[in-house]
Amino acid sequence: MKLVLTGVTGAAGIQIFRQAVLDAAITKITVLSRRALPSWMDIPENDKTEVVVLKDFLDYPGDLPARLAEHDACVWALGKSSIGLSDEEYTRITYDNTMHFVNSLQEAGTKDRTGEPFRFVFISGEGADPSGKSNVKFARIKGMTEKALWDLPPSSNIKASTMRPAYFFPSKDHPSDRENIRSPAARAIDCLAAPVMRTILPSMYTPIEDLGLFAIEAAKGRWSDENLFPNSKIREYIKALRAPDIQQ
Repeated sequence: MKLVLTGVTGAAGIQIFRQAVLDAAITKITVLSRRALPSWMDIPENDKTEVVVLKDFLDYPGDLPARLAEHDACVWALGKSSIGLSDEEYTRITYDNTMHFVNSLQEAGTKDRTGEPFRFVFISGEGADPSGKSNVKFARIKGMTEKALWDLPPSSNIKASTMRPAYFFPSKDHPSDRENIRSPAARAIDCLAAPVMRTILPSMYTPIEDLGLFAIEAAKGRWSDENLFPNSKIREYIKALRAPDIQQ
């Protein structure tokens, strides 16, 4: 299986990247990034990753769409907090970049694929509102992107699904993640919030390891008859998936 990843320097993306590297079913990983991957990233050594540096996610080199269309799936974790951004800026990051990728794939030939469709897993968030009625910038624009993906016609041969994780934070097993992804203030909040979320408000928390595993399994086609995975469903399905390991 050939997989495209974006947003791999973020808390969700880096965990998804690790899971993809460790998954023997994934033979090639193409990472789309605005810059070369930083040295602090704690990723297992592998020979199946290619990094494509894009200065602008709305301007692909001429041969890139055709190369991307040769893949089987994409997990789109590219994103940024809406705090401090105008509607125009957040729309460009969240909606425009995403749909440019999808439209480029269609133009390059996903319609001509035989067998399984191209699977596109969009990392959204709890609270996204595809109805367009929300006054909250995050909810409205994430929801607009979800709806555009779900509305792709069957002729596109792209099967889009959406993950809506709740609160998550970088893995405690990888200290470099927390040091480089989170600001000092955010790390302090994580330290305070983590035990509360785990024990008192688990419905509002998504373990980062579960998020990574779920995204990769969804990209591989598991749960392919569904297109929306809120946090409650992510946790339910991951619990069932891990059950054989727990019993052994």
